[in-house]
Amino acid sequence: QVQLVDSGGGLVQAGGSLRLSCAASGRTFSPYSMAWFRQLPGKERQFVAAAGWSPDNTLYLNAVKGRFTISRDKAKNTVFLQMNSLQPEDTAVYYCAARAGGSAVYTASLYDYWGQGTQVTVSS
Repeated sequence: QVQLVDSGGGLVQAGGSLRLSCAASGRTFSPYSMAWFRQLPGKERQFVAAAGWSPDNTLYLNAVKGRFTISRDKAKNTVFLQMNSLQPEDTAVYYCAARAGGSAVYTASLYDYWGQGTQVTVSS
């Protein structure tokens, strides 16, 4: 079993930055891909960014391209999401996810493991 612990959320003003972290532990495997999703109450979980096993294999939601950057530290089984130029519409609970396989994908149902979520609130 794999456990994911995500952190780094908080309250920030519009235009500010936050860095989310997600550490995997337990029975980790390779290759694996990791991703970030976000969710508002009553809404479906929305894909934000994914990182495959290869460093150049990344995917982004169009709305965050150029503002968010996903990166990973394989040695520490950790994935990061650097979020810059945050806007109120970025407010949500952010979840990290992991799946066996080296390709970055944007479909939530393809991820096997999920973090507990971290709240990001952007004030205008």
